[in-house]
Amino acid sequence: MSANTFDFAVIGAGCFGAWIARELLQAGHRVLLLDAFGPAHSRASSGGESRITRMGYGADDLYTRWAQRSLDAWKDLSRRSQRPLFHATGMLWLTGTDDAYLRQTKVTLERAGVVHETLARGDVERRFPQISTEGIDWALWEPDSGALMARQAVQALVAEGIAAGLVYRTASVAPPHAARGKLGRIALHDGASVSAGHFVFACGAWLPKLFAAELAARIFPTRQEIFFFAPPPGDASFAAPAMPCWFHHPALVYGIPDLENRGFKISVDKHGPVIDPDGECRVPNAEALAIAREYLALRFPKMKNAPLAESRVCQYENTSNGDFIIDRHPEFDDVLIAGGGSGHGFKHGPAVGAHVRDLLTTSLPPEPRFALAAKAMTQARGVY
Repeated sequence: MSANTFDFAVIGAGCFGAWIARELLQAGHRVLLLDAFGPAHSRASSGGESRITRMGYGADDLYTRWAQRSLDAWKDLSRRSQRPLFHATGMLWLTGTDDAYLRQTKVTLERAGVVHETLARGDVERRFPQISTEGIDWALWEPDSGALMARQAVQALVAEGIAAGLVYRTASVAPPHAARGKLGRIALHDGASVSAGHFVFACGAWLPKLFAAELAARIFPTRQEIFFFAPPPGDASFAAPAMPCWFHHPALVYGIPDLENRGFKISVDKHGPVIDPDGECRVPNAEALAIAREYLALRFPKMKNAPLAESRVCQYENTSNGDFIIDRHPEFDDVLIAGGGSGHGFKHGPAVGAHVRDLLTTSLPPEPRFALAAKAMTQARGVY
C-alpha cells in the first residue's frame, strides 16, 4: 500500500471526525485524518473551550442513549490523557410550570435509568443561592452530567490516535468531482491526491461548500455568540463545583460554570444569522452582548455588572430539524457524510464514531432519521 493510499480517509478533525478516525483505527484499519486548519481549530464548531454533556432530550431516547454511551468514552479519554477533560458539574434544567419538554425529559430519563431529581423552586434556592428563581417553577437535576473541555479533548484524542498509528495531515480538500459510482481519490489544494477505500466527510460547516448540490440547502451554518464574564473577586460560587451547567429551556439560554479560570460562560441557544465559516468576522456584536447581560442580571444578580472577560463567535451547522446526517452520498458509493451536529452534537462524538465504524465495517443498517433524504430545506428545529 502506498503512502497516499488508505483504507479510510476522514476529512475534518473536529469532534465527529476525530472519534470516527479513532474507531476505525481501533478496528485495525489504515486511517488518514485531514483538516484544513488543524484539529479543533479556532473556527471549528469543536474549537471552543467547553461544551455541556447531558442526558435530557425530551422524549427522544435515541440521543439520551447515545449521550449515556458517549459519556463513558469521554471519561475514559480523560483518564487516559491524565487531564480533566470532563468536569462533573451536574446539569440543571430550569423551567416553568407548563414545560412539556422537561416533563417528557423526566420520563425518558426514568426509562433509561439516568440518575435525576426533580427540584422545587425552594430546593433550587437552597442548593444554588447564586441563581435567582424569578420566573422559575421547578428544575430537573442530572447530577452525573457536566462539561467537556472541547478543544483540549479533540486535540488529545487526535494526539492519542497519532501515537497509535493514525496518519494526520493538515491539508485542504478540493470539492469532489468524479463519475457516478466511486470517488476513489480526492484532490488536495496543494496538488497532491489521496486514495482510499472509503471517504468520510465530517467537516461541519464546510460540508455545504464541498457538496453544494446535496447539502447547501440542507445544512444551515449559523452565527452563535458566546460570552465569558468575570465573577466577583474571591467569589467561588460561579465556578465548579458550586455552580452547575444549566439551561433555561423556555428562554433557550444556557451556561457553563467558570472552568480553568476562563470566566462564567453564557450564550443564547437560538439560531443566529447565516454565517460563512471562512469569511465571517469573529467579533461579537453589541446587541448579542446586551441580550446576554440582560439575562445575566435577571438570573444571577451578583453578576449584574460583571466585566466581560472573553467572547467568541462560533457557528452551529444544524440540519432542518437538528437531527444528524450520517448517510452515504447519493452518487458515490465510497463516500459517507457525517454532519449536522453542532448545537447539540459534541457530546455524542464517541457514539457517532462507533456508529460510523459499524456502518462501514459491518452489516449495521443505517438509521432512517439520519438519512440525507429525511432532511428538509427549511429550518424547523425539533432537537435541542
